[in-house]
Amino acid sequence: MPVQRDRPYAGMNFHVDLGLGDGPDGGVAEVLFPEARLQVNEYRNGNDKTPEAIKLSTLTHYDNLVLRRGVIGSLAWYQWWDEARNGGDARRTVAITLLDEQRNPVMRWRFLRARPAAYTPSPMDAALGDTLFETLEIAFERFEME
Repeated sequence: MPVQRDRPYAGMNFHVDLGLGDGPDGGVAEVLFPEARLQVNEYRNGNDKTPEAIKLSTLTHYDNLVLRRGVIGSLAWYQWWDEARNGGDARRTVAITLLDEQRNPVMRWRFLRARPAAYTPSPMDAALGDTLFETLEIAFERFEME
C-alpha cells in the first residue's frame, strides 16, 4: 500500500480504526507514535582472538501508542479501558492510516493485540475556553507497516 512521492505527506490527514470500523468513536485529533527499540546484547567467547564483542538482537520493546480526541459524549474509549481493567479479553487490532490530500490511503500502521493501558481526561478550567480532550494510551505486542 505505501505510495511514495517526492514531497512528504502532511501529518494532519489520517484515520484511526480502533478495531471496530468507522464511526465518531474513532475521531482522533492527535496520534503519538511509540518508539520501537531492539534490545542488543553484547557477547564474547572467552577464547576469542579479538577483544570485540559481537552484538545480538534479543527482545523488541515498544512504548505505548497515545491517542487524543475531543470529548464528544461517547463512552467507547472508557468502556474499552474498563473491559481491560476488569480482566476481559480487550485485545484488538488498531490501525492508523495516513491519507493524502484527496483522502486516499497511502500508508498504514497496524498495532496487533492492542489493549488500553491508561485513560485520562484533560482538566476542566472555567477560566479557559479550551476544548476538553481525552487521552487513550494503548499497549500492544507488535506493530507492522504496510
